[in-house]
Order: sequence, then structure tokens, then C-alpha cells
Amino acid sequence: MKGTRSRQPDITPDLLLRAYSIGLFPMADSADDPELFWVEPELRGIIPLDDFHISKSLAKTIRRAPFDIRYDTAFEQVMDGCAAPAPDRPTTWINAKIRSLYATLHSMGHAHCVEAWEGDELVGGLYGVSLGSAFFGESMFSRRTDASKICLVYLVERLRKRGFVLLDTQFTTEHLKNFGAIDVPKSRYEKMLARAIATPHLKF
Repeated sequence: MKGTRSRQPDITPDLLLRAYSIGLFPMADSADDPELFWVEPELRGIIPLDDFHISKSLAKTIRRAPFDIRYDTAFEQVMDGCAAPAPDRPTTWINAKIRSLYATLHSMGHAHCVEAWEGDELVGGLYGVSLGSAFFGESMFSRRTDASKICLVYLVERLRKRGFVLLDTQFTTEHLKNFGAIDVPKSRYEKMLARAIATPHLKF
């Protein structure tokens, strides 16, 4: 993981928002590690909202409406899903401190989630932080094929409608690159972030 990394034992929700506003975000080495550290990548992952790609097969799946998509009805359950081990992700960085901080941000109106439901079962979702006209994606999970992908599609649609200008993914992965994610240098990202933060906080 390239970029600035410094330990921070005492992070408050207000400090966390200030950190996001200058390009920092927290992580833990593991779910069992109580300590957090700040990360500031030299290359930042973003998804340009005007250049979001959806494959034909995924578009076809979405038209079938396999899931009931909801927003902000089960934030802590989504965090639980993101923190749970999965075949492709045996461990995660979401520790108890992260859970507490983001639950508080949610109650403050600065952390949000998109949920995929199958009946009464939460089968996928994602969560992140909103500030100004920026949305910082944190994590996603899927218990059914394409559930998290469909949540991402709905997230982008919602951000566009609400006037957001920046979707930060922190890092890029091959999975996210399929949707149009790109890496931008830190200097360019800082300018994009400054413009997004300078606008009034948008409703998610």
C-alpha cells in the first residue's frame, strides 16, 4: 500500500470528517487490531461519474430487478456484512473502532449505505462517507451474485441525481476498473477534492 501512513490512537467523528476533507482516511491492520492509522495514497482511485461503465450482462440483470434496493435502512448491518469473512476476503480491516466511528457519522448524516435485499434477507451492500459534493466509498459485500455490483450502479445513479461530483474509491481494483475506475495522482486528486468540499453539503 503506497502513500503516507501514520498511527492515530484517538480519532473522533469530527476529526474523521476533517481528515476526509484533506484526503486522509483511516484503516486498521486487521479487525482484531484496536489501533487505526491514516492513509494518504500517492495514487487515488476514483470513478468518474460521467464515465461510469455497466456491462451488457449486468444491465440485463438489473432490468430483471433481482433485489429490492434500499438506502440507509440498515447501516450497521451493512457494516457487519462488509466486516464478515468471505471466500475471497478471509479477513478485513473493519475493527470495533471503525464500526463505532462510522455508525456515529451515519447518525450525523455523513455516512450512508446502499442495500440489496432478497425478501427479509440483506444479501449485499456498500457504505461510505459524504462530505460536500464528494462521496468516499469504504467497503462493499455480496452474498448473491452481482448484489454489490448492482448496489454500486444504484449508488452512482443516486449521486448523479443529487449533484455529487466526486466518487472516491480510495484504491482501484480490477473489479472497479470494469466500471471505469481510474487512478489519479495525489496532486490532481487534491484539486478535485477541494472543489467538491467547497460546495454545500448535499443530501444523499
